[in-house]
Amino acid sequence: MKISLVLNGKNVEALISDDRLLIDFLRDHGCLSVKRGCESSNCGLCTVFMDDKPVLSCSVLAARADGHRIDTLEGLQKEAEEFGAFIADQGAEQCGFCNPGMVMNAIAMFRENPDPTDDEIREYLAGNLCRCSGYEGQLRGIRAFIEYKKKGGAS
Repeated sequence: MKISLVLNGKNVEALISDDRLLIDFLRDHGCLSVKRGCESSNCGLCTVFMDDKPVLSCSVLAARADGHRIDTLEGLQKEAEEFGAFIADQGAEQCGFCNPGMVMNAIAMFRENPDPTDDEIREYLAGNLCRCSGYEGQLRGIRAFIEYKKKGGAS
């Protein structure tokens, strides 16, 4: 089957098998931030944006992406870089394995709710598995980033 999509701002056409998962398609196209963790849609490591909405690429057939825009962390470097420094500052990226999915979901949260409560932050991060930090570092980093933005930090 032939699909056509926009991947990180570039038009991509490819022949795929009907059962090809989006995660595998993306990794084959150099998007190594998209990681396989649980194989059951429970860890958030494979989070990408499909038309600006977060989806778990391990649970989406590549054929479903036909005609859509897919963004991975590689395509959101500018937006992610500024925020990522706040996560690192809080020691919340100990092994770094969960970081891409965590950052993708945080970006989705900032886009939908630029001033979330702690409970809303926890809700957004609930689908992300982090075995190292217990999420408190991520929460502190997000709160610090929000305060930075409120004080006129770069956009």
